[in-house]
Amino acid sequence: MIALVSAGIGGVVGAYVERERLGGDVRLPQAGRVPAGRAPDSVAGIAARALPSVVTLHVTGTDQEDTGTGFVLDAQGRILTNNHVVAPAGSDGAITVTFSSGDTVKATVVGHDSGYDLAVVQVNGVHGLTPLPLGNSDDVRVGDPVVAIGAPFDLANTVTSGIISAKERPITSGGDKGDGSDVSYVDALQTDAPINPGNSGGPLLDSRAQVIGINSAIRSADSGSDSDSSQAGSIGLGFAIPVNQAKRVAEELINDGHATHPVIGVTLDMSYTGDGARIDSKSANGGPAVARGGPAEQAGLKAGDVITEVDGQPVHTAEELIVKIRAHRPGDSLRLAVRRGGTDQQVTLRLGAAEQN
Repeated sequence: MIALVSAGIGGVVGAYVERERLGGDVRLPQAGRVPAGRAPDSVAGIAARALPSVVTLHVTGTDQEDTGTGFVLDAQGRILTNNHVVAPAGSDGAITVTFSSGDTVKATVVGHDSGYDLAVVQVNGVHGLTPLPLGNSDDVRVGDPVVAIGAPFDLANTVTSGIISAKERPITSGGDKGDGSDVSYVDALQTDAPINPGNSGGPLLDSRAQVIGINSAIRSADSGSDSDSSQAGSIGLGFAIPVNQAKRVAEELINDGHATHPVIGVTLDMSYTGDGARIDSKSANGGPAVARGGPAEQAGLKAGDVITEVDGQPVHTAEELIVKIRAHRPGDSLRLAVRRGGTDQQVTLRLGAAEQN
């Protein structure tokens, strides 16, 4: 009885002490410290190397404001981003660039191209810039791990990760002007790394922290593929411009102020609903649909021909044909499968160049 009563009293006293906090503060157990370093190919290791070279852009124009992302191309202060990020600035707007350190400076546009949805901006007076190394998008394989960095919904320095879900996805976006002059055509890398509004222009990095793509578009549950400047959220379908294409365009924007577009010299029938891309009966200004002296005429193409393959890859629409052409450089040779009057034939042509979209 004495032992039982003593135990009961002890329990009451213990409960009272705990309730009145007379026994000191509660200390919950915690694991030991994790070593500060991370493996270079881990998400944390990639982010640590890349973040100082990634910037957030704030763009203001007469009727619109936008937020996007970019990354340092060289020590001279050139930064690569999307054209649709800087487009709201127009000729009278303002662009500011904020670095991961929090420093903010003004920027000016070096060159931009709506057809590739790429732009280069310049900042001055900033020292110690570290360019992000450019990788080789031709070496990318489906399933490769990737890291995306950007400012989704203006949350700067946001890091997400995923894999390459697919390659050579024909993506079109833009087209707000109605005449097609602002439509971008991309043979894109697809990723499930979460990308949201504000990620536009940010880098898609491989396991070596090398840029393999420029994040540009998302497909949302309530909309088609579009630039991620819309307010829809990620459902794991993001698209990036392959860096090999972006590198060529960026170099032309820096060196010449504009980019050249590979062309075959035809006007396509964008309303054609059959399988393939059909050459129209005439151009937009009423002239011939096959440009005189152009690559297509030299290869023997005619109005009404339907192009069904490019270098052995099927083409189902005019948009897909444009995307496949844009994935090449002016001067490259293409092998086309062409259907004319129920007969299929193969033709080879050398791509021309144009400055217009």
